[in-house]
Order: sequence, then C-alpha cells, then structure tokens
Amino acid sequence: MVDNNKHKGLRRQLVKKLINKGISNKDVLNSIKSIPRHLFMEKGLEPFAYEDKAYPIAAEQTISQPYTVAFQTELLNLKKGDKVLEIGTGSGYQTSILVNLGCKVYSIERQSKLFKKTNLLLSKIGYMPKKIIFGDGYKGLPEFAPYDGIIVTAGSEEIPKALLSQIKLGGCLVIPVGIKTQVMTRVKREEEKKFTKETFGEFRFVPLLKDKI
Repeated sequence: MVDNNKHKGLRRQLVKKLINKGISNKDVLNSIKSIPRHLFMEKGLEPFAYEDKAYPIAAEQTISQPYTVAFQTELLNLKKGDKVLEIGTGSGYQTSILVNLGCKVYSIERQSKLFKKTNLLLSKIGYMPKKIIFGDGYKGLPEFAPYDGIIVTAGSEEIPKALLSQIKLGGCLVIPVGIKTQVMTRVKREEEKKFTKETFGEFRFVPLLKDKI
C-alpha cells in the first residue's frame, strides 16, 4: 500500500485539471488530493491512476473519472457529519472521498466480488464507511433513512421512488438518468411531497440494475 511523493505530485496536478474544468468546492478538491486513487485500481493500470479518465475494475464495472466523482460530490453540497447513502460502492474510491469529507456514509454494492474486495481494501486503508452492505441499491437502505444526500454511481433509466422517499427534508439525490447516455440530475426535497429537479449535462455510466439480488 505505497503512496509516495510521486503519487502525491500527480494528485496535485489532477486537482489543477479539475479546477480548470470548473470544480470549485475546496473540501472536495482536498479530498481528491488526499485519496490515493492508484490503490483502487488494478496494478497494471497504476501508471494511469491520475489521468482524468474512467478505467475498468472487477465484475465488468469501472472506477469513475475523477471529474465525475468530484462533480457528483460537489452537487451534493455536503458538510461534515451529514448522513450519505451511496448506491454502488464499486472500487470504493467515491466512498473514500465521502468518508474523507467527514460524512456518515452508508454504501451498497450488488456485485459480490466487488463487495468483498472493496470491503477489505477500505478497511486496510482506513476509509471505512459506517456501513457497507451487499444488496440491491435500487431499493436504497430505508432502515437508516433519511439521508442528507444520496449519490448513485450507475446510470438509471428512471429516478427510483424508493430513493426519493429516503431523502431528508432539505436534502438531495444526485443520479445519472438515461439509457445509452445519462443526464446528471439533482433532486431536492423541498417539502414532504414537493421535489425540485435540476439537470447538469450528459455523462456515461454502467447501468444501475434492479431486482437482481
């Protein structure tokens, strides 16, 4: 688990790229600068860990592009101590960013291989969430709701009603919605039954699967 000066220098360069692309939240940028992304990738891909690109991981999934991770996190507008639900633990990179922000993170992963691998990794490097659960993220995690923020790291054909019901009043859901390409969408819960929706451009994600556990 080596994180040397070269890695840290590459992260500083990555942060500059993200600033140039419009990321401005200092806490998010500091988390990107702190988290050793290379530890979440296959050994053969380590030289590319600080490129602003997505790369394959186990179970035909991907580790998201750093810009996408930063963009989604910034949209959540989190503060220390907020309770966050992450749908799709994946490599654990996004999870560690949220933990580094000081959030109480609950994360769900439906791929058994990834769940076991990432659970072990996050424990080793000290970025364990409050809970990491093997299950169907489409249903959310109602037993720990409501959440200040919910982040979905896979493309959904629709906005799951189960997730809307688990947002705290004043909180929000950030989710990529679409089939071939997705539109980044933020849904805020203004009142018990009143939600407002904003969109933030197109992205590409692996699909969010439901009823597969």
